[in-house]
Amino acid sequence: MEAGVRASHWKLFVFYCLLADGLTQDFGQTQFICTSVPKDMDICTATLQNSVPGEDLKTTVMQLRETVLQQKETIMNQKETIRELTSKLTRCESQSVAEPGESRAGGRRKEPGSKNTMGDVSRGPTDTLTQLSHTLQTLKQRLENLEQFSRNNSSVPANSLKDLLQNKIDELEKQVLSRVNSLEEGKSGLRNDTEQRGRVESTLTSLHQRITDLEKGQKEGRPLDKFQLTYPLRTNYMYAKVKKSLPEMYAFTVCMWIKSNASPGLGTPFSYAVPGQANELVLIEWGNNPMEILINDKVAKLPFLINDGKWHHICVTWTTRDGVWEAFQDGVMRGTGENLAPYHPIKPQGMLILGQEQDTLGGGFDATQAFVGDMANFHIWDRKLTVGEIYNLATCSSKAQVGNVFSWSETGIDIYGGASKWQFEACRQLN
Repeated sequence: MEAGVRASHWKLFVFYCLLADGLTQDFGQTQFICTSVPKDMDICTATLQNSVPGEDLKTTVMQLRETVLQQKETIMNQKETIRELTSKLTRCESQSVAEPGESRAGGRRKEPGSKNTMGDVSRGPTDTLTQLSHTLQTLKQRLENLEQFSRNNSSVPANSLKDLLQNKIDELEKQVLSRVNSLEEGKSGLRNDTEQRGRVESTLTSLHQRITDLEKGQKEGRPLDKFQLTYPLRTNYMYAKVKKSLPEMYAFTVCMWIKSNASPGLGTPFSYAVPGQANELVLIEWGNNPMEILINDKVAKLPFLINDGKWHHICVTWTTRDGVWEAFQDGVMRGTGENLAPYHPIKPQGMLILGQEQDTLGGGFDATQAFVGDMANFHIWDRKLTVGEIYNLATCSSKAQVGNVFSWSETGIDIYGGASKWQFEACRQLN
């Protein structure tokens, strides 16, 4: 009986202590906390020993709350980043191409609503990682080939790989590891993905080591025009941007080396857009259509046969008078025509993109129209070149000229989205 009364007194005493403490400190909403106390210890002493002063408790709670909010914001930002990367990395190659509709001028264009804005067709996580591993292995093989070429040709600067590859590999590494981390955190059962992550990391480490080794043998003075651009996948984010705009032109000649076996259609080697006209000057082979040249959204079909995986030299000339155009393949005229946007000068102050078709000035890219393959020696003149001048270009004659509006140079373009530069010398590395 006495023990029961004593226990009741202790309960009332503890309740009183807690109630008094709650009345003297303003914590907003409160809660009761049960604490284990040794049998022979004074309850009030134990309570004081285990308690935190009111102001310290407030500070601690506010700090924790601020930390949680910061972490929540960070997580939201990371989720958005992962979502964007996932949209890109899980779409490896477009599986279908919508049948294009006619443009205002008869050019082949998509109907509204058919635009593929997300890149390529989605794949599963395992397929995505397999594709990434394959891409990295391909990159490694090409690096090995370039190393071998540099050993056989002392004029090739090995350390140029730092400038050509370091940024690409850093970006690729972040994308790959972010993608793999998100997959591992979200799906604990993907053991195969973990194994593939190990292989991807191993490949990246090997590439970094190769570049470090090659830096030791750098040579200066490499010609800035001895390179090619490579677009390995059909995406809506790989492209190169020419740094300067075109002037107003009443005639032009565009020439380039090109190599592709993409199907259907090799895509858009270049597009020039100006304010108010996205199709000011475009070269495109889209879907099952032949290659076309568009000027002010007017179109002419070109008689090129180049989709065979071999290097070809192509040129297109045009004059505003009567809209006369000519098409040359490998130094030989293959076709001519007229009434292509007659008396319409090419407008200045636009944006020239290599590898993508612009639906808006500098953007609106569609993966189904993207270029897949290699290109080099892209030049533009503001006049019509003669047959002899074009033949000199196609045969790499010492008399060959460079573009007076735009000439091929590493310093003249910026590269985005994983497109890459590689050593190339026309007529020496062909096919």
